[in-house]
Amino acid sequence: MSVYIHSIATGNPPYKYAQTQVREFVKEQLPAESIAKRITHRVYTSSGIDTRYSAIPDLFEQHKGESFFRKNDEQKLQTPDTKFRNDWYITYSKPLFTEVCRKALSESEFSAKDVTHLITVSCTGFFAPGPDYFIVRELGLNVSVQRFHIGFMGCYAAFPAMRLAKAICESQANAVVLIADLELCSIHLQFKEDADSIISGSVFADGAAGMVLSAQKPKIGFEILALDTSLTDTGEQDMAWTIGNSGFDMTLSAYVPRIIEAELGNLINPFLKNHTLLKENIEIWAVHPGGKAILQKTEQALQIESEKLRCSYSILQEYGNMSSATILFILQKILEDKSIQNSTFPAMAFGPGLTIEFGLMKKISS
Repeated sequence: MSVYIHSIATGNPPYKYAQTQVREFVKEQLPAESIAKRITHRVYTSSGIDTRYSAIPDLFEQHKGESFFRKNDEQKLQTPDTKFRNDWYITYSKPLFTEVCRKALSESEFSAKDVTHLITVSCTGFFAPGPDYFIVRELGLNVSVQRFHIGFMGCYAAFPAMRLAKAICESQANAVVLIADLELCSIHLQFKEDADSIISGSVFADGAAGMVLSAQKPKIGFEILALDTSLTDTGEQDMAWTIGNSGFDMTLSAYVPRIIEAELGNLINPFLKNHTLLKENIEIWAVHPGGKAILQKTEQALQIESEKLRCSYSILQEYGNMSSATILFILQKILEDKSIQNSTFPAMAFGPGLTIEFGLMKKISS
């Protein structure tokens, strides 16, 4: 049985900042003579990112409301603890979760009462009753909707959510699955001087996406042809996500692009061969932009032109890396691109482990 994506809706917190603003703000928090200042300037400048969205209102400007960062008597910023950051996540995630779900449903053929299953995805905060509860209440979903949460899987988590939704739709012909994916990465911003922290701080941002899936074929959308997953031989220590006392600690090593370059071809080529798809016939690739270097190494590993990753580069430039929500922004961009017609293309994301998730999509357009 075929399973389809009927609609994708995206959203962001209200605060939008230029990458140059973020760069200068972070540099101000580092010691005057620190070499980390120079590294930060170089990493942020060469990131391929122009703008990012954040749930933090006072990051670079005077703000009359509540402040995320507090100043001590010497006017130095204090690092919030993990509880404070998670409370901020609760406040800002609830309305954004419901916003993208409401929009996704409004752009599909289904109403709130048609939804049979709800899957929420996030790795940047926790609370219970969780976002699924508030989505049901705010959107008026049936209280009998079956709810699932995929947590703390990192940048690839949208793929396990789609895999679960696909299995549900294949087993229940009348199922309508709503996926809500949200990450508020910026609330874990820290001012450390090690290279991994500088790299992760330079790319991560905030965003959310809602998606509706069913076994009924839409006029416009995607058919999910296949989903698969694999682990690289190395990378366990190079991409990791742990909970610290001053927020969640993201490890994003400079070695990650090299690991992807070395191993991606050996993983993706059999996947394409199994589905009788030749790389030269693929018009577009939906690749999670963990960073500019990751996209560049993906091109080299797959021996493809950067033009075929144009949607990934565009989302990176406009939004940065929104962890698991990012791939849905890319799929939405492909869906809206009228130059891409009825095309079959791979989608993929990378995450802790190093985990690589694959998908094969077919665009459906009227």
